[in-house]
Amino acid sequence: MIGVSSCLPARVAAQADDSTKAEPASDVAKDSNSIADKPDRKPTLVRMLLDGNPMGLVIVGLILALSLISSYFIIVFATTITRGRLIPDHAMTELERMLADGEINAAVEYCHRPENYSLATEVILAGIKRFQSSEFGFAEYRSAVEEAGEDHTGRLYRKTEVLNVIGSIAPMLGLTGTVLGMIEAFNTIAAREGMARPEELAGGIGQALITTLLGLIVAIPTMVAFSFFRNKIDSLVSEAGKRIERIMSPLGRKGK
Repeated sequence: MIGVSSCLPARVAAQADDSTKAEPASDVAKDSNSIADKPDRKPTLVRMLLDGNPMGLVIVGLILALSLISSYFIIVFATTITRGRLIPDHAMTELERMLADGEINAAVEYCHRPENYSLATEVILAGIKRFQSSEFGFAEYRSAVEEAGEDHTGRLYRKTEVLNVIGSIAPMLGLTGTVLGMIEAFNTIAAREGMARPEELAGGIGQALITTLLGLIVAIPTMVAFSFFRNKIDSLVSEAGKRIERIMSPLGRKGK
């Protein structure tokens, strides 16, 4: 009896040790199962925007509106700032023939027709009017041509300036959204006394990065388009000047 009773405490102690050793294993298995069962909740762009500062959504809306405006003007300029619209070949050929034959009044009437409106015809019309209105018009028509050319070129430049403005504003709006997103993240850290979880900061930081990205996405192609159209205007105006000078040269010879 003494031997049996002495063995019982040892068996109870061994069973207790086994149970304590089994519990951590079951806990590990339970934790692994919970991790496996937990769905992958990777934050999307929309979720990060919604979790950030509400003003960030307003800024994103403004950037998207600028992108639409920029796209509209790029399409408009691509269809209007062309050689066929600014220096139409058929109009140049007809005016060259009229002025060579001395049909000045017919040339004026031709330039006045709405269907013949273009930069080149308006500049030629200004030169012809100066030639007709002044006693020494043959010596002054060149200055009228230059003035009209500079005026129309300035108008084209001012039209394309809208792209420059959008290209400058878009990254600034993106930077504003970045500042608001970082403020939101730091406010979250302060509210949690420095113990904020990463998922609680994802909204503000994500919003900061997304607004900057959107601003750059809008600004870069807009500035490229602005530079392209400016260079195209310079090229077309230079070509128009040479063509107009050749077309109007008969007026100078007749003055002599």
